[in-house]
Amino acid sequence: MDWRWHPRIQQCALRILRGDVIAYPTEAVWGLGCDPFNQHAVEKILRLKQRHVDKGLILVAGEIEQLSFLLDGINSEQRAQLEQSWPGHITWLIPHKNRVPDFVSGQFDSVAVRVSTHPIIQSLCKLVDGPIVSTSANPQGLPPARSQMAARRYFGKENLYFSPGNVGKNASPSVIKDLLTGRIIRA
Repeated sequence: MDWRWHPRIQQCALRILRGDVIAYPTEAVWGLGCDPFNQHAVEKILRLKQRHVDKGLILVAGEIEQLSFLLDGINSEQRAQLEQSWPGHITWLIPHKNRVPDFVSGQFDSVAVRVSTHPIIQSLCKLVDGPIVSTSANPQGLPPARSQMAARRYFGKENLYFSPGNVGKNASPSVIKDLLTGRIIRA
């Protein structure tokens, strides 16, 4: 199924473009997402999650080209490493060189990015023509939501639009690796 034509996916994309926050399924858990360049929307996610801005957020894309503004300046070996792992369940820390706002990167000189295999994420990113914020749909310290019902329990009283769909088959969030050092940050 091509999710781009689903009316609720189109509504989610419109809401992202308007500066709203949405809830949507990822490969392993339900996520909260928004336009990473909209400070108001990012701040709403941080408030909902009770997460400090210094921690930074993940950006997720539907295809590697949507991250090209961040990949300029990496070497051919690093680019090959990304291309071999994406789309996939690996999030890479990439130097952002001030190409993303501090409210996304937090206190770090790098930003966490992933190209997703999830068809809903791919469709959303295609419709908004770029990456979106991707963070688990749960307040800090509570278990991630693995179903829409669980995400609604956490955030049902908030003004969020919920995507259709289900989480993928992965049992845990993505592995996070540093592109420059190869160090695994989250297994």
